[in-house]
Amino acid sequence: MHKLVILVEPLDDEQAFDDIWPHFLHLSERMPGLQREATCRVEDVLYGRYQLAFIHELYFESAAAIQAAMISPDGQAAGELLQKMTAGRMTLLIADHKEDELENIRKYHQPANSDDRTRRA
Repeated sequence: MHKLVILVEPLDDEQAFDDIWPHFLHLSERMPGLQREATCRVEDVLYGRYQLAFIHELYFESAAAIQAAMISPDGQAAGELLQKMTAGRMTLLIADHKEDELENIRKYHQPANSDDRTRRA
């Protein structure tokens, strides 16, 4: 699975962004191949050089599906609106998305052997 990640920097007029956001969703949710989406409002940046206010992720089967969605009429219209509503203060990424459940991850954890820790020290 791949996702199109939209990182939005802090904006001068967040209310205007919020007012236009449903129109963006209307367009982006009609892009062919979209499987699901997720939205996050950034509450705090704990560390790093980037200041972000908002993250939106659009999930697709593959990177090729993202490219096809972006060149579709709805994808083009969504991109134009996103550019306008953020005044270009955003970053777009295509990411290969991997996900696992903690229960499954724990199956592969082995208890640390105290003898191994002693030998390494």
